[in-house]
Amino acid sequence: MASLDSFNCRREMKIDGETYAYFDLPEAEKNGLKGVSKLPYTLKVLLENLLRHEDGKTVTKEDIEAIAKWVETGKSDHEIAYRPARVLMQDFTGVPAVVDLAAMRDATTKLGGDPKSVNPLVPVDLVIDHSVMVDFFGHADSFTRNVDREYERNGERYKFLKWGASAFDNFRVVPPGTGICHQVNLEYLGQTVWTKDEDGTTYAFPDTLVGTDSHTTMINGLAVLGWGVGGIEAEAAMLGQPVSMLIPEVVGFKLTGQLPEGATATDLVLTVTQMLREKGVVGKFVEFYGEGLDHLSLEDEATIANMSPEYGATCGFFPVDNETLHYLRATGRDESRVKLVEAYAKAQKMFRPERMEEPVYTDTLHLDLADVEPSLAGPKRPQDRVAVKDAADAFADVLDSEFKKMDEANQRVKVEGEDYSIGHGDVVIAAITSCTNTSNPSVMLGAGLLARNALERGLKVKPWVKTSLAPGSQVVTDYLEKAGLQDDLDALGFNLVGYGCTTCIGNSGPLPEKISAAVNEGDLVACSVLSGNRNFEGRVNPDVRANYLASPPLVVAYAIAGTMNLDLINDPIGYDDDNQPVFMKDIWPSSKEIAEVVREAVTPEMFAGRYADVFKGDEHWRTIETAGGLTYDWPDSTYVANPPFFEGMSTEIDPPKDVQDARILGLFADSITTDHISPAGAIKADSPAGEYLQAKGVKPLDFNSYGSRRGNHEVMMRGTFANIRIKNQMVPGVEGGVTKHQPDGEEMPIYDAAMKYIDEGRPLVVFGGKEYGTGSSRDWAAKGTRLLGVKAVIAESFERIHRSNLIGMGVAPLVFTGSDSWESLGVTGAEEIDLKGLEGLKPRGEVEMTVKFADGSTKTAKLMARIDTENELDYYVNGGILHYVLRQRAAA
Repeated sequence: MASLDSFNCRREMKIDGETYAYFDLPEAEKNGLKGVSKLPYTLKVLLENLLRHEDGKTVTKEDIEAIAKWVETGKSDHEIAYRPARVLMQDFTGVPAVVDLAAMRDATTKLGGDPKSVNPLVPVDLVIDHSVMVDFFGHADSFTRNVDREYERNGERYKFLKWGASAFDNFRVVPPGTGICHQVNLEYLGQTVWTKDEDGTTYAFPDTLVGTDSHTTMINGLAVLGWGVGGIEAEAAMLGQPVSMLIPEVVGFKLTGQLPEGATATDLVLTVTQMLREKGVVGKFVEFYGEGLDHLSLEDEATIANMSPEYGATCGFFPVDNETLHYLRATGRDESRVKLVEAYAKAQKMFRPERMEEPVYTDTLHLDLADVEPSLAGPKRPQDRVAVKDAADAFADVLDSEFKKMDEANQRVKVEGEDYSIGHGDVVIAAITSCTNTSNPSVMLGAGLLARNALERGLKVKPWVKTSLAPGSQVVTDYLEKAGLQDDLDALGFNLVGYGCTTCIGNSGPLPEKISAAVNEGDLVACSVLSGNRNFEGRVNPDVRANYLASPPLVVAYAIAGTMNLDLINDPIGYDDDNQPVFMKDIWPSSKEIAEVVREAVTPEMFAGRYADVFKGDEHWRTIETAGGLTYDWPDSTYVANPPFFEGMSTEIDPPKDVQDARILGLFADSITTDHISPAGAIKADSPAGEYLQAKGVKPLDFNSYGSRRGNHEVMMRGTFANIRIKNQMVPGVEGGVTKHQPDGEEMPIYDAAMKYIDEGRPLVVFGGKEYGTGSSRDWAAKGTRLLGVKAVIAESFERIHRSNLIGMGVAPLVFTGSDSWESLGVTGAEEIDLKGLEGLKPRGEVEMTVKFADGSTKTAKLMARIDTENELDYYVNGGILHYVLRQRAAA
């Protein structure tokens, strides 16, 4: 804790006979921090963090005063060192992080250091939730068969993670089949107020974290400040490095009124996402306030907080209030913790609504909840909201404008051996999945009630729809069963397939062969409807081109309708046994009916029971045997391999040099996502990664997904920029990871071209447009870029997490200044690029780019390095954040 207390605000409070030390914000205001009572709640959390860690070095009195000065303008360009209390990981990003830690132990030994020094210094929880795939569905044994298949595929990874849990201090693993990391965090790990024993004193302070998944923000609904970072940045946080950040702008989002009948929390969050994307909140905090919060459950708030990455904000925060206390009790938290949360929040003037005056915000916007209507978002971006009543017309528009298929809108393809055909707009995947909604009993039980009502009217799911139910925790099964609604979902094909993140991350599993064949025969624009948060191109399933986000009840409704070409508000969703039309309004449960079922079915005992032995795991997990040891005995594995990041590394820094005669690996347009860049989803047999695996004796049936192989750099670097829908403008009209090798102009996979350039000794650059790196916190989007030999990514703007990750891997993120872009400069990909100014670079320093054309002419442009802080510069100069930490550890 703090070695200094410049504002004399260290105090004590007693709760149930326990004494807690804390840093009192009202006292700090009295003692010189004028105006901090007007700060947004989120900045009060940051202020407390600085007060608690003031040491005169990483945190100074001036840093603390800078937070107070923020109130004057709502902005600041001051850099602070923020230390979250803990780190959360899921296994896709967690495996490579643990791989890096294991590799750092090896490298530390080689550099003459103590491998024990490479150890998490803050608590780390890794939840294995991203590996289950929907191979089996629609049957009572789907869950059991999917779990068996999961362990068959991932035994090597799970053995490695189990070793990590025993080898590293402060590192716990929640085994597979427990739930999605964000829901486990919300229901069990998160405490709202954290405590820590140090030198005989128990300190109380706000629960804070960073997570290796962008949807870490879901915990903001529980008044826990947390956000997603790349695995690289999370590893540094684990190893005691502060998160270097500028004091953020905070946008206040005022909610008034209450949701109308028929509208769900999902409809609300899709509306909020659309509004905030239009507002522009990338890199900013968003904080919700207003009397509308009185009419939202904490699960509703968590739904909104979850989708912060979709609206571009760092976080979407809800303050502590009575609903927070109710939720902590309802999920089985210890009563003494709930009392501490209430007392602490009230003492710090952080309890809503006791704080009567509205905080100062950088900017605000407002939504009357009564204006929310049933909605979807798609076909490929979460912010592209469309009202359900307009969805059929909207799909017709994108069929014409996006897919150029309007002239064949009525085409049907006969499904072999069946008595039906499918066409453009038919829904082939309907999935209740993802952390966004499966934490929320109102929409989950609402889906069950809709299923029950549909069955009573004789409705069925269309036979071409692949249905699945993947709850975020085992508690969901408990309350669905107690309400008697799991049977109704089962009857419509929404059987349990697993507890984890499935369809939303591309683990939808293959379509039935006959359906897949028909889709490909007709080059159909098939659709998915999922209760997730991501619907980017190529993400859900390689056979599905249009993806729509929706609430769980709407997922069931669209499974029954079987198509997007239907107006579910005004057209019949189906016909009963008497061939009479049934409309969605006839089967949609009322808000009162849903609320009554929630009250009866969801109990604290369910949460207490399910989380009593949360780290124990099932029989599969308990039978995994691991060998102990400080360092890992790397096996010959296609899942886990010792990465080359530290090869040839010395204790001395080899600083970055200016780039000369670089070739261009890719030219990309706006909104290139980390899904486009990072390997994700299925591995194609004829891809560089597929060929590598087959050369290692792995059959295509056993490829698993890219995400499951994130611990093997050989697979991942071959899949970087290899998304089936990525469009490299160097090869116009072609989709997929293809480029042109220069100067011969030969088309080839991006990986092959990169290896050829490396053999030639050529540095590489990548060009992008606006919002480069949108999406999940995929560290391999940066790691793969580095291993392909890319020295700099030059774009019009960057999404926050990917920019940070590039720096963390020693790749320079550079942005055009003024109105320049690669298009305006006439870049085609055949040019050579010089970058001057990387040597001796300063934060946000200028870099001069020279474009050398094939005819001998040149153009220059001024770029700005988006290396924003001195800490980030240290990481870049060292060749990456892990190299920086490793040199520190080796010298210790």
